[in-house]
Amino acid sequence: MMISALRDRLSVRDVRRTMVNRLMLTILMLASVVAIFPLISVLVYVIQQGWPALNRDLFLLLPRPVGEVGGGMGHAFLGTLILISMASAVGIPLGIGVGLYLSEYGIGKIAVWLRFAIDLLASTPSIIIGIFAYALLVVPLKHFSALAGSLALAIMMIPTVARTTEELLKLVPIHVREAGLALGLSRRKVILRIVLRGSIGGIMTGVMLAVARAAGETAPLLFTAFNTSFWPKGIFEPIASIPVQIYNYAISPYDDWHQKAWAGALVLVLFVLLLNVMTRLILQRKPTVRE
Repeated sequence: MMISALRDRLSVRDVRRTMVNRLMLTILMLASVVAIFPLISVLVYVIQQGWPALNRDLFLLLPRPVGEVGGGMGHAFLGTLILISMASAVGIPLGIGVGLYLSEYGIGKIAVWLRFAIDLLASTPSIIIGIFAYALLVVPLKHFSALAGSLALAIMMIPTVARTTEELLKLVPIHVREAGLALGLSRRKVILRIVLRGSIGGIMTGVMLAVARAAGETAPLLFTAFNTSFWPKGIFEPIASIPVQIYNYAISPYDDWHQKAWAGALVLVLFVLLLNVMTRLILQRKPTVRE
């Protein structure tokens, strides 16, 4: 009797646990669908609006004069690539370096104030960063330039890369570092070859987030790179970009420019998506073991 009653209790508990487990899984799945729905809605709407105006001329031609139909945004696409490349060359190494310092050597008042500064910089509105770059480069040079625009974007990229690097390196167990040191490696080699290399996947995710944010910023570029209707002429000259060109087309009264604005938005979204997919594919490859 006691054994059968115990079995009945256990069976009831198992059924209850199974029901609760299924209920929680259902709730999690519904939450995932709700979280993904806005992203899918934005993608579908942008594709519907921008696909009809997506053609070869959009990437190869310059804008037509006001009121004329046709032309493209080739100068804006090239300008965005130039700005992102220059900003990444500065912002990504600095961000990774700051993250390494805070993770491996960040003890004391300097580290506390540096973390505070990084957090404050991450929460600073982008337009304020644009004004800072404007005062630092545009005013002394007395003209807008690609250099000023890339500086503003680089400043915006630093906190995201730095905090991502720091948090991911902290997840590496301390015994991994100790094992490297016990094998006779210097601390620098342990950090670069073991700790940093083992966290490169997560760090690259943070880098892609920083690049994606910089690629879609408009306000800082209005104060720094401004805009132009011609092909880029140099880093000390004004340069066009996709976000600013989309903004100019979107506020215009011309339907043709509105369609090009949607096409530019579609290309920008696809660029960020392709960048993330390529990064995932590259990181999935197993590194070769070196002797």
